[in-house]
Amino acid sequence: MSYTINRIFEGATLDDIDARTRAALADTGFGVLTEIDVKATMKKKLDIEMPAYRILGACNPKMAHQAIGIEPRVGAMLPCNVILREVEGGVEVSAIDPVASMQAIENAELTVVAGEVRDLLAKAVEAI
Repeated sequence: MSYTINRIFEGATLDDIDARTRAALADTGFGVLTEIDVKATMKKKLDIEMPAYRILGACNPKMAHQAIGIEPRVGAMLPCNVILREVEGGVEVSAIDPVASMQAIENAELTVVAGEVRDLLAKAVEAI
């Protein structure tokens, strides 16, 4: 089972795909709570150059509240990360598949919620 929902945008810039990703996430009920510029961090901390790589921590408050109500420690696996990275010829977007990430938790009710979140993230990635 793949653990991410992926899409490649040929000829695109990271900033363009970032804006489109945030809009698509917002349209499906997600907000971006955190942002990590991995490229800048690696340069600052390790003096290593790498292609652009950005992690967006996306959260759908309604779904997060529902999941936490079912399994209070699930917050250790939140928010749903979406990565944007420069690849040869464009940008790849990869969103976590919540069903795959929740396999460690044996809770059928939570699995249903994870499936709903996966569907929303897949819809957002498709809409970019």
